[in-house]
Amino acid sequence: MNQRIPLPLLANLPFLEDLYGEFLRDPASVSPAWRDYFKDMENDGDHFMARRRGASRPPKSLFDPERDRVDLTHPPQARRDAPFPDFTRPPQASLHSPAPSLPRQAPFPKDALLANLTRPPQAPLHPPAPSLPRQAPLPKDALFARDHDETGIGRLERDTIIGQQDRVSRLVQAYLIRGHMAAAIDPLEMPRPVHPELDPAFHGFTENDLEGRFSTHGIAGADFLTLREILDRLRAAYCGSIGSQFMHISDPDRRTWVRERMEKPDNHAGLTRQEQIRILTRLTDAVIFEEFIQQKYPGAKSFSLEGAESLIPLLDLAIETAGEQGVEEIVLAMAHRGRLNVLANIVGKRPREIFHEFENVIDPLREGRGDVKYHLGHSTDWVTASGRTVHLSLCFNPSHLEFVNPVALGRTRAKQDRTGDPARARRTALLIHGDASFAGEGVVQETLNLSRLEGYRTGGTLHVVVNNQIGFTTSPEEARSSLYATDVAKMLQIPIFHVNGEDSEAVARVVRLAMDFRRTFHSDVVIDMYCFRRRGHNEGDEPSFTQPLMYGVIDKRRPIREYYLGHLLRLGEVDRNEADRIAVERRQELERDLTEARSHAYIPLREKPTGIWSGYHGGLGGDAEEVGTGVERRRLVALMEALTRLPEWFHPHAKITQWLHRRREMAAGARPLDWSAGEALAFATLAVEGYPIRLSGQDTPRGTFSQRHAILHDTGDGRMYVPLQHLAPDQARVEICNSPLSEAGVMGFEYGYSLDCPDGLVLWEAQFGDFVNAAQVIIDQFLVSAEEKWRRLSGLVLLLPHAFEGQGPEHSSGRLERFLELAVNDNIQVVNPTTPAQYFHVLRRQALRRWRKPLVVMTPKSLLRHPQAVSTLEDLEQGRFRRILFDRIAKPEGVERVLLCSGKVYYDLVGLRDELKRDDVAILRLEQLYPLQDEELRQSLAAYPSKAPVVWVQEEPANMGAWRYLFARFGDRLMGTWPFSAVCRQASASPATGWHELHKIEQQKLLKAAFNVH
Repeated sequence: MNQRIPLPLLANLPFLEDLYGEFLRDPASVSPAWRDYFKDMENDGDHFMARRRGASRPPKSLFDPERDRVDLTHPPQARRDAPFPDFTRPPQASLHSPAPSLPRQAPFPKDALLANLTRPPQAPLHPPAPSLPRQAPLPKDALFARDHDETGIGRLERDTIIGQQDRVSRLVQAYLIRGHMAAAIDPLEMPRPVHPELDPAFHGFTENDLEGRFSTHGIAGADFLTLREILDRLRAAYCGSIGSQFMHISDPDRRTWVRERMEKPDNHAGLTRQEQIRILTRLTDAVIFEEFIQQKYPGAKSFSLEGAESLIPLLDLAIETAGEQGVEEIVLAMAHRGRLNVLANIVGKRPREIFHEFENVIDPLREGRGDVKYHLGHSTDWVTASGRTVHLSLCFNPSHLEFVNPVALGRTRAKQDRTGDPARARRTALLIHGDASFAGEGVVQETLNLSRLEGYRTGGTLHVVVNNQIGFTTSPEEARSSLYATDVAKMLQIPIFHVNGEDSEAVARVVRLAMDFRRTFHSDVVIDMYCFRRRGHNEGDEPSFTQPLMYGVIDKRRPIREYYLGHLLRLGEVDRNEADRIAVERRQELERDLTEARSHAYIPLREKPTGIWSGYHGGLGGDAEEVGTGVERRRLVALMEALTRLPEWFHPHAKITQWLHRRREMAAGARPLDWSAGEALAFATLAVEGYPIRLSGQDTPRGTFSQRHAILHDTGDGRMYVPLQHLAPDQARVEICNSPLSEAGVMGFEYGYSLDCPDGLVLWEAQFGDFVNAAQVIIDQFLVSAEEKWRRLSGLVLLLPHAFEGQGPEHSSGRLERFLELAVNDNIQVVNPTTPAQYFHVLRRQALRRWRKPLVVMTPKSLLRHPQAVSTLEDLEQGRFRRILFDRIAKPEGVERVLLCSGKVYYDLVGLRDELKRDDVAILRLEQLYPLQDEELRQSLAAYPSKAPVVWVQEEPANMGAWRYLFARFGDRLMGTWPFSAVCRQASASPATGWHELHKIEQQKLLKAAFNVH
């Protein structure tokens, strides 16, 4: 029986070519083993004959056409524009290099890059097949004169051929995987660890092997090359100013796409003169803007872009490319570094407006409001060179850096949904990150994780990391455990392109590459632009206190524009007069803007709601109009019946069948409405009236407490059916989706969605209200303060399960006290409804009113099925949301004590009152805690004697809940009339006990204290 040849990854050498030619002419002319080998080779796209890639041409340098011819015996000296790092000098102690993944290797001697090839190879980590000393090739006939097997090849020669080609394949693979580690991506030229697998000697090659011909394994341009030529091409593709990481991608199509583009000779071709002039102009814009700010406002904080000015041409080309690819709108987000430059040179904010902000002119109408200039956003229409219009929106962002990322994605998704873009191709997001924050802030991982999820995908985001190689005063080795700041992005199976920010044409090429990948695969992609921060963290900071060596190098760097201009002058693509004219014009424009900004006649524009926000308003609650939220019974019944109808193909779970039967009884009036029925009818009525619904959260479709069942699953094949999506042919969109196990990222996404969905109902639900604290940054920096800082309105609804049920400290409290502490100037609404009807009306009110404020709802747990927490169809038809619910049992004239409460504790108090037969105690429910209207509260208490004490009763400890908020507002005499005190649990650092039995004891003690029973 024939034994298969131990096949290499590739075949090579003239003999094999001849043998393969004989196989092509007559397969029977070769032995069975070789015949099987060649057949396998033709079927395998990775073998050397599987592809022909066209003519070869040597790569050319951007700055020196003769420079990139790699001489393996005379390595290039390290310099700013060198395409490859200098292997000829020992690695120095890095000033700020990330922790290397491998030990530093001994340097190559200066006299030859591959001097290692002149000495016997050391045993590698994974020893290759043994190599024999080089000898003169044997004649073809001599091969058969030696000991040979049935293939007709001498065993010794065959092993040599296969072993060498195997080692070539491993060398090629090493460059594909690790070539980026030798790329010249650092403009400061700091030494980097040299990976041993990139050294041919590691793979057992000697200097004599450099002229040997080998299969190229698909390297663009030729099927067979010498080892020297293979190394030339690999280094040109993977070790120049662009380093690419893509071999971690499991999808072979994506890997092949990136590889073909990286190795394609056109990838290294020079740009047209028009493109070069555009890059020079945009670099000039960026550099002169920064110089102008420093000259006119010395010492003022601007968070300069100096050292990273290539960001401006990068964004310019990204927008131009996006426009050519059919993108009509881009949502941008970034932190404060370089924001003013981006505002002025990309997003279209007039420099005079920025200069006016520097002038510190006091606007009495905005006392206590607004934000610093480098947090502000802007929007504009960008017209591409070909005449296409792309709308740009730069999101407002506080100093919490990366937390704006999910906000931008939520806005993008909302724009796509609003404009009917199911392919998610016409609107996209572009996120600009810092290196330290990209590696350090967990919200980055939360945001990346949304990329491929059906409920959150946006069709691919371009991530640009402005890699200053430092975070404030912290070096990379102190800030991360990974080699690159971008390593977290490898979770997405996407390419990561590292590029030298001082090689502006490499930046331009990598932008095209990244944008083409995003369009082709509808996927995220990362550009990691290595640069530096010329100044300190801010203009008043002295960076050399902590990085003296790094800033000793930076101080010697000229502005990038000078480097690029010198390159163009050497190429003869531009003359000095033309370049100077561009710079003079830019300075003159800035001078005119500054003069206008300093003029007493200049009045900055006040932004008003426009577009989809026209007609909506914020402001104080007194400006909020009252709307009718009731729905006629006939429509409620019809919608409830529609919610219980299933298609013929659907096979429901047995318990769902029973649940639907109870819903039909509710529609018939034979059973009162429970909490989930009230919610479903609120969603259904709004959807058929044209208001889009979006609800997301952990386990939200089913409901944490198995109460919602908004999405039903077929027990036979698992298909899903959403009754809310099948109510009427012209209904609005209803989207209810499970979220990943994330609070900050998902809440940020839904907040962003609400910014571009004013006419819908956007809700985020916590699995338990306690978990909302994981999203506190989104609440503090966006939700409650955006209107005051940025005049941005939002109607986002937070649903926070809240009540003390003996489930422990992490499953009791939605942290009501935190929202009340943040409540001011009617910036948010905080409610704690106690009936399905109240919940129904408050949700409808949120959508129907034109007054847009975030709504925080403390939702129940045990009340979801409480026999008394029910409503009727009439309550939904005739009622409206009531901020205070009166006691309809206790007669006012006989009341000696008034209990004021909110939420689930009301039912516990009613139960004990019935047990004690205390008709002298009235119980009122404060359903809306904020905004709290004093006059409405006064009217609700007016019927009771002024001497009757009013006792606030809450389940929360005294330092939590609403008590301190109420006491700070009213003191110890409510409305100046009724004695005011509280019954609470003792103040505690923890919201609740973890012992169920102890909870019951505490609860009984609290209830008895409310009735003054001992």
